[in-house]
Amino acid sequence: MDTFPDLGSLSDQELKDLIQKLTEEEVDISYKRRILHGKIDILRAELVNRLRKRHEGGEDVITGDDVRRLTDILAGRTGEEPTS
Repeated sequence: MDTFPDLGSLSDQELKDLIQKLTEEEVDISYKRRILHGKIDILRAELVNRLRKRHEGGEDVITGDDVRRLTDILAGRTGEEPTS
């Protein structure tokens, strides 16, 4: 991450240029964020459709292993050694 400049040392034009640069960067990041959220929504919808089809076909959507993994996560047993 870039360090923030000493604002008192910037000319008016440099300050305006910096504002413009950061505004353009924010617009770019916001666009990328919206694209990523759209892709995530599409992937989640696909997963829901697959799970729905499995359930309608009589398959177990949630297995005992899923429940055990969730229990471990909620109990803080992630399988990773704590770092000190």
